[in-house]
Amino acid sequence: EVQLVESGGGLVQAGGSLRLSCAASGLTFDDYAIGWYRQAPGKEREAVSCIRSSDGRTNYADSVKGRFTISRDNAKNTVYLQMNSLKPEDTAVYYCNAKRSVLGRNYWGQGTQVTVSS
Repeated sequence: EVQLVESGGGLVQAGGSLRLSCAASGLTFDDYAIGWYRQAPGKEREAVSCIRSSDGRTNYADSVKGRFTISRDNAKNTVYLQMNSLKPEDTAVYYCNAKRSVLGRNYWGQGTQVTVSS
């Protein structure tokens, strides 16, 4: 059974930092692109950042560029999202996603709440 478990969310003041972790099990981690998504109340889920499996290439939503950094540790089957200079508009539930498009596989974690107070 594939499991993605997010952790590291919490309440932080604007300008603060958090580091989210996504620990994966039940899959060949190296073969999957891992992404972070978020969903704020009343809004659609949006992509935040992702990191490819093949070459570790990353991309970011414009709203988080320069503030968030995604990284992966294949030895630990874990992906991290370092979030700095947090803003109230970053408040959302953050979800981890593992995707292997060639096989049509797509998995989600349960999410972790991030709340940024002004």
